Amino acid sequence: MKIPPLQRFAVDLFANIYYDSAPTTWDNMSWLGVPCQKFPSDLWIYQEIVFEKRPDVVIETGTLHGGSALYLANLFDILGHGRVISIDLQLRDDRPQHPRIHYISGFSSTAPEVFQQLEPLLEGTSQRMVILDSDHRKPHVDEELLIYRKYVTPGQYLVVEDSSINGHPLSCQFGPGPFESIQEFVKADDRFVIDLSREKLLVTANKDGFLLRVK
Repeated sequence: MKIPPLQRFAVDLFANIYYDSAPTTWDNMSWLGVPCQKFPSDLWIYQEIVFEKRPDVVIETGTLHGGSALYLANLFDILGHGRVISIDLQLRDDRPQHPRIHYISGFSSTAPEVFQQLEPLLEGTSQRMVILDSDHRKPHVDEELLIYRKYVTPGQYLVVEDSSINGHPLSCQFGPGPFESIQEFVKADDRFVIDLSREKLLVTANKDGFLLRVK
């Protein structure tokens, strides 16, 4: 989102303070008692997207504690429609159980055994959204984008999380990651565009990361 330089400096400074204060900020957040490591501004944007787009299913890579999966499932409870498929390296007994959440595990979010489990769960769905939040190193994000884009239906979002790392403006020492993957991806696939309107709250972990499938 384009804002004046002084305001951008202030926003980026706040984002870094928030990010670098992890033990008391994003690493200390929960949704209904379940850890949920997100920026509150991004969670607000998610509820706007889910309400507007009404996806039949959200596919999420990177479950961790399951807080974001539960958050999305509770949004679907309110709407009376939708479910979450959350993919991670391992199943854990301490994750929230909810009738709208289905957990999948595999060696990697891009491993064949994941898609063997995923494909049958998508039968009968016509509106599908994807959130990528697993390994943030560029080679992995590149691979996820190439694979998971096919599951996103026109008019829905492919969200690449934590694209603010590697100096955009967070975690300058991380190295190439989601942001760099996004820039290459949208140049190569014109079905997806960066929707800067989803950064209207200014502070986001997902810089340029809300990708709308337009065709």
